[in-house]
This record gives sequence, structure tokens and C-alpha cells, in this order.
Amino acid sequence: MAANTKPAGPIDAAAAAKAAFSAVEGKPFPNDIFTAPQLRWAVIGCGVIANQMAISLSLAGRHLHGVANRTHEKAVAFAERFGVERVYDSVEDLYADPDVDAVYITTPHNTHIHDLRGALAAGKHVLCEKSITLNSEELAEARQLADEHHVVLMDATTILHMPLYQELLRRAKAGDFGGPLNLAQLNFGSYKEYGDLKNRFYNPNLAGGAMLDIGVYALSLMRLFMESQPNQVVSLANLASTGVDQTSGIVCRNAEGQMGVLSLSMHSKQPKRAVLSFDKCYVEVMEYPRADKATIVWTADGSREEVHAGTEGYALCYEMADLERAVAGDQQAASLINYASDVMDIMTQLRREWGVVYPEER
Repeated sequence: MAANTKPAGPIDAAAAAKAAFSAVEGKPFPNDIFTAPQLRWAVIGCGVIANQMAISLSLAGRHLHGVANRTHEKAVAFAERFGVERVYDSVEDLYADPDVDAVYITTPHNTHIHDLRGALAAGKHVLCEKSITLNSEELAEARQLADEHHVVLMDATTILHMPLYQELLRRAKAGDFGGPLNLAQLNFGSYKEYGDLKNRFYNPNLAGGAMLDIGVYALSLMRLFMESQPNQVVSLANLASTGVDQTSGIVCRNAEGQMGVLSLSMHSKQPKRAVLSFDKCYVEVMEYPRADKATIVWTADGSREEVHAGTEGYALCYEMADLERAVAGDQQAASLINYASDVMDIMTQLRREWGVVYPEER
């Protein structure tokens, strides 16, 4: 009798990132990622994403100029680990440093607007981790501040920056797929246990819930391939006992009739799978938040084409490079914030329909 074998399941985000970094460790850094004049970067926060960003910069032979964190000791340890030049006693000291050009905000969702206000008003360009703000009103305020102070504000949702999607968009616009998108189907499910409902995934005081944590990826990918923002959105949602959204099904349609169908869950594992359907083919992308490969299945004969663009391990480098290009005058990079605003409008609308309201919004 054959021995039972357990199929390999999807690994969590931290393990996936570690594997992606390992895959590029020791390899020459591509010379086509950072093409604009280099900025001097500082980071607010020392968590998982901040560590990944510092590792990403080191792959490119760069180092952070400064770091600020609520717990000063953690900032010192972070600086020692990654060779950061300056540790600030406060975020205000960071804002006041004339040697900082750009700030990467990696703090929890519900603190972003406070850091955005300070950094943008100080004339710093900002790359802000997802979800960029809690709601549309906060994002509109941040965009206005950026305009007033003539700086760039950019959403760090990886979907907006991965070269794979730029290549697929290029081919779609060129007519390779037989016309624009017809239907986008996206799944994203994580299994977060109920054991500690005070963790960030279920805690309303930390802006928890599936929408801001994982829904932003699905909605961003859908919106990126749509001709315009959806003007019809219907949904059903189940809330966790803490009042945040846990599981939802969402259907969107825009004026052109393009549709998106999304399923999200924080308490049920699903594959991170996106299927983009066109006249001549459908495009399947697995593990889509930082994907560097896709499969095109052609309608006529069922043949399959593999598409590779970019490298997963450089995901955060693409984000920083896009901000530097936007600062240098690249209008395509600068316009990415418009997609972020459209996605935020949908997320804000849905949360209000579901009755998911955070303390800062009351």
C-alpha cells in the first residue's frame, strides 16, 4: 500500500517573503529597477514590513537613512541590524530632518493618517503601507496635503507596483487578449484563529478585519484591469464577534459592464487566486499579491502560455522605485494613487454598509 502523503499547503506571508529573499540572495541586483535619482529614505515603524523593506534595500546595495518607532529601544536594535544611520527620538524629529527625502510608513492602519499629516506637511514624499488610510475622507485629506506641499503620496499595495501586472496590462491594451477585461474573479482567505481576539486581525481598535488587511489586494487587482471605477457594488458579509468583517462575497460592475467577483475570509483558508477573463483567453495568477508569473489559457485551443515579469523578492524595491520615478516626474507612477483612491472608496462604502466602524470614525 502506498504511503499517505500530505500535499504541501500554502505557506504564510512571512515564510513566503523569507523564501523570496532567499531566492535572490547573492544574485546581482537588476539595473532596471531603480532608474530615477536616489532618495534618502527613513522608515516609521520596525515591524515585519519595515524589516522586509530594509532587506530589500540591502539587496540593492542601499541603506536607510533613519528610523523612528514608538519604542525607542526597538528602533535602536533595528538600526544596528540594518546599518541605519540615524535613530530619532520621535517622529517629529524625523520630519524635521532636512536630510530625509522620503518616508515609508509601516505602522498599523489606524495610525497612518497621523503619520501622513506630519510627514506630508513637513515636505516629505511618502510611501504608505496598506491600507493607506482607514477611509476615503482620510485619503482625500492626505492627497490634499501632498498637493499643497508639492510632494508625492504613494500607496504601497504591491499589486500596483509588480512588473507582472504592468506587462499583462500592456498586452491587454495592445489587444493581445481580444479586448478589455470581461470578468475578474479573486479569492483571498487566511485562517486566523479566534484564540486571541485582541490581535490586529480581529481587533477594531487596531482597524482589524478582512477588508483592510487582504481585501485591498483583491480590489486593487480588479480595479487595475478595469476601464473605470465600479459604480455598482453589492455584497454580503459575516462579522466576527468583535464587530469587524470576517468573511464576505462582493460583486462589482462598472459603466462598461466589466465585472469583479471577490471572496474574502479571515477565518477560512483559500488560495490567493486571481482569474482575469478576456475574449481570447483567461489569465490565472496564483499567490497574486507579489506574483511574478502568470498563466494565459487561450480560448481557441486551450493552450497555455507562461508569462514571467519581475521577481517576487524585489517586491518592495518596485514600490520604492515607483515613488522615486514619480518624484522625478514620471506621470504613470504618480497616477497610481488614483487607483488607491478608487479602491478606498469601495472599501469605505462596503464597511459602512456592513456596519464596520472603527473607534476613530465614531
